Amino acid sequence: MSAAKIRYAMVGGGRGAFIGAVHRIAARMDDRFELVAGALSSNPDNARASAADLHIAPERAYTSYDDMLRAEKARADGIQAVVIVTPNHMHFPVAKACLEAGVAVICDKPVTRTLEEALALAQIVNDTGGFFALTHNYSAYPLVRYARELVAAGKLGKLRVVQVEYPQEWLTEAAAADNKQAAWRTDPARSGAAGCLGDIGTHAFQLAQFIAQQNVSAVSADLASFVEGRAVDDNVHALLRFDGGAKGMLWSSQVAPGCENGLRIRLFGDKAGLEWAQESPNELWFGELNKPRQRITRRGDLGSDMVARGMRVPGGHPEGYLEGFANLYKDIADILLARQQGERHFLQDWVPDITTGVEGMRFIQAVLDSSKQDGVWTTL
Repeated sequence: MSAAKIRYAMVGGGRGAFIGAVHRIAARMDDRFELVAGALSSNPDNARASAADLHIAPERAYTSYDDMLRAEKARADGIQAVVIVTPNHMHFPVAKACLEAGVAVICDKPVTRTLEEALALAQIVNDTGGFFALTHNYSAYPLVRYARELVAAGKLGKLRVVQVEYPQEWLTEAAAADNKQAAWRTDPARSGAAGCLGDIGTHAFQLAQFIAQQNVSAVSADLASFVEGRAVDDNVHALLRFDGGAKGMLWSSQVAPGCENGLRIRLFGDKAGLEWAQESPNELWFGELNKPRQRITRRGDLGSDMVARGMRVPGGHPEGYLEGFANLYKDIADILLARQQGERHFLQDWVPDITTGVEGMRFIQAVLDSSKQDGVWTTL
């Protein structure tokens, strides 16, 4: 008999939002979650209208997350989890309130606006024993997880070099005044001190650490704000030192014309190298020293349980962005079910958590500090 669906609410993600719809689709894909409530906008009229769009019962369409948590706690069928898809400045207060109310948290990245908030939130997770997941969806692609397994199995040998990049073009020019997505991402009061660095640089950083299974220990960075008048960075160059001895480079940019969503990573050891690109997510290139490169496709017979688990259609049928998000939601559902039974699920080692979030904020702070000091090497 299948487990009951996890009842969840969403904070943010109403009309005019982008990422909220992505999370809702992903949560539905494996039929493990049910959206039953929401505080979908800071604008009360938009919150109610957005809830109606999603067929949320009027009495569970809230205009504030505090009201939602109080009301849902009194219900026998109250929410079990909250998905946070607000601008960054609201991540901490919403997550704090949910954890203290005993509600599991699934939060979009970066974890908070500042490192101080991230550390405070980590303490709350520890004190409450609550569940917190951070939706770095790219780490849930089947071939990304396979790449991690190849590194862990020593197929690359001793890891030497990690190169990761994430260029986009969409902020090459100053955004129009009515572009909500650009407005908050370029406003330090809502995004935090990091712009491109926080928005997509953290994805590149998390992916590098996830596959390499080494932590970045120090950075030498150069940030730029190329668009006149922009208050946050729109281009990031960073040299990386890993605690396992590898060296790396990270480039993220939102002012790269011709680039749509160009997340790409390459890793090289003393025996072999591998390469994966988000825009071609169903293939992984693996090259051993002095041998032709191999193109590995997303197949259920690769001998990897994590690859097979992440596949919904046969090999050769494309899967990508939505499915990566859905893999995280499926993993989270299994983890939450295990927690209800007092058990720890092995998937907790694969799903980004509050520690991942804190590491990301340490990276952001170190890059900011290094760039202010003209690229001086700065420890995390």
